[in-house]
Parts: sequence; C-alpha cells; structure tokens
Amino acid sequence: MTTRRLLLVILGGMLGTAGRLGIGLLVPDAGAFPVATLAVNLLGALLIGVLAARLPGASDLRVFLGTGMLGGFTTYSAFAVGAVGLWTDAPLIATAYVLLTLGLGIIAALVGVRIGRTRRSAE
Repeated sequence: MTTRRLLLVILGGMLGTAGRLGIGLLVPDAGAFPVATLAVNLLGALLIGVLAARLPGASDLRVFLGTGMLGGFTTYSAFAVGAVGLWTDAPLIATAYVLLTLGLGIIAALVGVRIGRTRRSAE
C-alpha cells in the first residue's frame, strides 16, 4: 500500500466515522434496540454495493470511499456489542436484530449493486 492510499483511507475513515456519529446523534435508539447502528450498516451496505458495481478494482477513489469512508461509516463492532447487550435482556429482540442486520444488509448490498450496474449501463 502506498502512502497516498494510506492517507486516503485515513481521511475517508475520519469522514465516515464522523458521519456515523452524526446519524447516531440524530437517530434515537428504540429502547435498547440500536436503531442508529442498524441504519448506518444498512445504508453502508447499499452504498458499498453501488460502489462495487461502479468502481471495480482498487482505484484511489474506491479506496477512499469504500475502505476509508464506508469502512469508517459502517460498524461491525457496534453491531456485535449491541447484539450481545440485547441478548442479556431480550434474546428474541437480539435474534431479530441480528437477522435483520444480516438479511437486510445482504439485500441492501444486492440492491446497491443493481443500482450501480443500472446507472453504469445507462451511460
């Protein structure tokens, strides 16, 4: 990895993480259910799908947007901690959270790829 690419990931990660924090401040959780984390992970999966379809390979823009910005925006660790925290008090809600995140995340990524391919073929 070149220094330029490392800096692109760092800058993108800072912007993505700030975006995630902003959404976390704007979107209140529903009780113990981590709504903001679910929202950023689903939006991130959709955008990563679009990006994968539009920018295949490892261009500087994809490194900045995908690895950096969207990597900082989405959060597996908060998802995992949220699921474990829910499990203690509400195992059924925790199971629903995990299934929603994974299932809808895959669907969001597929939709993103489809959107990205559709736009690409229209150009």
